[in-house]
Amino acid sequence: MTDDAATAPTCLARPFTGPDDAPAGCAVARGMNGRPLHAAALKFFWGPMDCGKSTMALQMNYNHARQGRRGLVTTRIDRSMGAQVTTRIGLAHSAIEVTDDLDLRALVRGRRDDGARVDYLICDEASFYTVEHVEQMAELVDSYDVDVYAFGLATDFRSHLFPAAQRLFELADEVARIQVEVLCWCGREGLLNARVVDGRVAREGAQVVIGDTVETAEVRYQVLCRRHYRSGDLGPRP
Repeated sequence: MTDDAATAPTCLARPFTGPDDAPAGCAVARGMNGRPLHAAALKFFWGPMDCGKSTMALQMNYNHARQGRRGLVTTRIDRSMGAQVTTRIGLAHSAIEVTDDLDLRALVRGRRDDGARVDYLICDEASFYTVEHVEQMAELVDSYDVDVYAFGLATDFRSHLFPAAQRLFELADEVARIQVEVLCWCGREGLLNARVVDGRVAREGAQVVIGDTVETAEVRYQVLCRRHYRSGDLGPRP
């Protein structure tokens, strides 16, 4: 074997019968759904709270399933605190809860070992995943030919990037801001997720604290423009 042959990349994405695992063979290999292998992508859809990330995640799952593709829906720390994706407009779907020790690659391998096809993953609340989970997403795309669609916030209540979101910005094949416009109370575009405790914008605390956007929540979140996020002005109260 030559040195070039020894160091050449191998095709790990093919759990199906097909051409030789040499790179040239991979270029024409096809999966069970007929799509060329290595066509998968990692896509990150982000935006502030209330912009419809979870709604878009469920719509994406519906669209792919309707065309005969098989996928898994995952989430972490959904607002319902259950193993499901929920939306503020009332849609919901069962989901696999992502824990620190869950390996997304093992999850897919396990389903395939059971004879199930996995063409894609819908990863909601992806900003709450670990950086290692994001690395696993990239490997699922590159080595298992699984599409991964991640949905989440970019920044936390301090306006700092979540570690998983930062890694998604670095690794994703495509990054798109969700286009549903969220407004600050002043009418400007809402950019930042303020945590409100006792009627004031919090500047310190744990990065992840569960709350809601309703006024009655003990800990709530409010989307603000940069000007009012920086000043802490929550607008006129009823």
